[in-house]
Amino acid sequence: MASVVVAVITITLKTLAWWVTDSVGLLSDAMESLVNLASAVFGLVMVTIAARPADDDHPYGHHKAEYFSSGFEGILIIVAALGIVWTAGQRLLDPQPLEQVGWGLALSVASSALNGLLAWVMFRAAKEHRSIALEADGKHLVTDVWTSAGVVAGIALVQLTGWMWLDPVVAIGVALNILKEGFHLIWRSTQGLMDEAVEPEVLATIEQTLAGFAHTRGDTQIIRFDHVSTRKAGQRRFVDLHMHMPAAWTLGRAAAVRTSVEQALMSAVPGLRASIQLLPSDVEAHFYDEADLK
Repeated sequence: MASVVVAVITITLKTLAWWVTDSVGLLSDAMESLVNLASAVFGLVMVTIAARPADDDHPYGHHKAEYFSSGFEGILIIVAALGIVWTAGQRLLDPQPLEQVGWGLALSVASSALNGLLAWVMFRAAKEHRSIALEADGKHLVTDVWTSAGVVAGIALVQLTGWMWLDPVVAIGVALNILKEGFHLIWRSTQGLMDEAVEPEVLATIEQTLAGFAHTRGDTQIIRFDHVSTRKAGQRRFVDLHMHMPAAWTLGRAAAVRTSVEQALMSAVPGLRASIQLLPSDVEAHFYDEADLK
């Protein structure tokens, strides 16, 4: 919600900056802020959906809705970048003098300061809630800050050198930079929707926790784990694995140990959901059997 409010303010400031200077660089900056507003509104909707509890139609929750927000933001960034390139290309063929540069730069710097502050808030919230939507919004805002810095530098160079063509060239450079960010956001979203594995550091924590429960007596493995597979879904992390123990153990004893392992895993990794299948020590289960596909 804060992102929506700030986007409206920055659009107003940057559009005014472009209007008083007629700088295509500042126009590119204003267009990206328009993208900020659209992505912030869509992100607000998706985060709200992702926070819904599981229901009969979505028994695993709605956490993946955040990936749609990140992907949509990436698409908007790419569209804005292409629009900037087109506008800058036209100005490059027909350079125009800049007007009231001082006011334009002041307005641009003020809006960049707002975006920088909001990006800091977004990154803190994203880390706290493990939200890819908030992280994507924060990264986009940082890109916007660098965009504004590039535009300001370009306009300053135009004033110092008198080279009118520098303004559209800087705008094109800005567009290429945000184009890269757009493709990166889309890539991250597709990986999340395809059940990407958890981060290496999270997997290391899971393996370390399991190692604390593994038990060997001589050459005999009393408790062991295998077939550990993980995936991410928005704020959630999931791990599925097999836990082997002596067949002579009672079901109650085996279930008690499994409960301890599950609780340890979920305590070690916030937001983790663990599914553990119990198997006797001398039984092996195999995944991806080609016979299952026939």
